[in-house]
Amino acid sequence: MYLAVKEVKPLNDYELKLTFENGEKRLFDMKPYLNKGIYRELKDINKFKTVRVSFDSIEWCNQADIDPEFLYEKSIEYAFENGAENGAIENAENGENGARHLTY
Repeated sequence: MYLAVKEVKPLNDYELKLTFENGEKRLFDMKPYLNKGIYRELKDINKFKTVRVSFDSIEWCNQADIDPEFLYEKSIEYAFENGAENGAIENAENGENGARHLTY
């Protein structure tokens, strides 16, 4: 399924809050990728927080980007209500909601 990213927000602990064009909100964990290629530079939290929407996906100040299909497939759905962001993130970190990771 190809869906464009419409909004991205960097969260603590190298996670991204994504909103796709269909309105779906998803959480993507970057930690598994921070030891790979250009993504190593994003271990610097200040660089990580430079993420922005670029065309239909996301990009950082070092020109690293990620395919929107990959972001969608490897992220987990969430619903934040009344500031419940931290609870959803804790659940994701504990492996709830079917979090998946790419194997190289």
